[in-house]
Amino acid sequence: MNFNTRISNANMMSFSEKINKFSLVLFIPVVIVLALSIVMLFSAGGGNWQPFALPQLGKILAGLTVFFIATFLNIKTWIKSAYLIYFVALVLIVLVTFIGHTGMGAQRWLSIGFLHIQPSEFIKIALVLALARYFSWMNSVDLSKFKNYLIPLAMLCLPFVLICLQPDLGTAISLGLITAGIFYIVGANKKWFGILGILCVISAPIVWYVGLHDYQRERIVTFFNPEADTKDSGYQITQAKIAFGSGGFLGKGYLAGTQAQQAFLPEKHTDFIFTMFGEEFGFCGAFVLLLIYTFIIGCLFWTAKTCMNRFGQLVCFGFMLNFFIYYFINISMVLGLLPTVGVPLPLMSFGGSSLISLLFGFGLCQNAHIHKDQQLSAKGF
Repeated sequence: MNFNTRISNANMMSFSEKINKFSLVLFIPVVIVLALSIVMLFSAGGGNWQPFALPQLGKILAGLTVFFIATFLNIKTWIKSAYLIYFVALVLIVLVTFIGHTGMGAQRWLSIGFLHIQPSEFIKIALVLALARYFSWMNSVDLSKFKNYLIPLAMLCLPFVLICLQPDLGTAISLGLITAGIFYIVGANKKWFGILGILCVISAPIVWYVGLHDYQRERIVTFFNPEADTKDSGYQITQAKIAFGSGGFLGKGYLAGTQAQQAFLPEKHTDFIFTMFGEEFGFCGAFVLLLIYTFIIGCLFWTAKTCMNRFGQLVCFGFMLNFFIYYFINISMVLGLLPTVGVPLPLMSFGGSSLISLLFGFGLCQNAHIHKDQQLSAKGF
């Protein structure tokens, strides 16, 4: 049976069959986190639907629309569109460089009519799709040759450099980690990772003195000694630690977190929403939220492992890495375990670009689950 015949068999699946194969196990925890997001944004607004909770509810509805479209379109559509989606996302990144909107010291946003988007969030999913298509047809011999990794490296480097110039170091690092993870999953030579590590160590002084902005170096210095300047560079992380620690075991109660409600905690609705959650619901609440995130990671891993086609496997593994990096960096950052970077808490933080791109990714993983028994390949497109 050739590739086109196998794809045709995938097209024969009816909508009712797709509904029956839809994974509630993966969908329900995502909905729970989205609901918690509205709960916390209502609190961030001082017990009001404005200015955060109600607008975010609209973004969630838009994101769920994207999710269901990504879920129920035939997987053939995503194989054929993978490079186009990557190209469009890359063009948007380029446009940000020339006509992007500057906010909070960084040029990361693009205004298209009434839409205000952050293209760097979408390039993560687009890169996963493009790499999944590229590697899905290769055999072990192909994957052992370094030359076959040059195009994927170019796919990474183009947005990586542009995003660093915005500057958005957190997203750039995420792109690099996602790509390295996919390389590892497909079977790249382990020696290459060792060489990469050595090169990173050698280039560290150059990156420190030439590649980083003053405020980025300041954040790293603050990470090692946040108490040195608690009123300026160390203010965010100091207040975050106070808020999270004051929550204790059971928390101060909903809408009763003093650091958040009295506006001591900066960015409580975006990057530091986990800290506000910990203040109001304590260690127990934060632990339960971490369990939900871990369960989602486990579901994505299982979806990838049970998928019989390579494209679906790589999409699920790539998105799993993306999701894990999101919440690992954010939670580590707000607890003072990593330097402060602009990475939101996935599905929880206020904002549309991150939310919609993540729900698009979850939709692609649901699509892979629905078509998990299909023997598909990207070869031939």
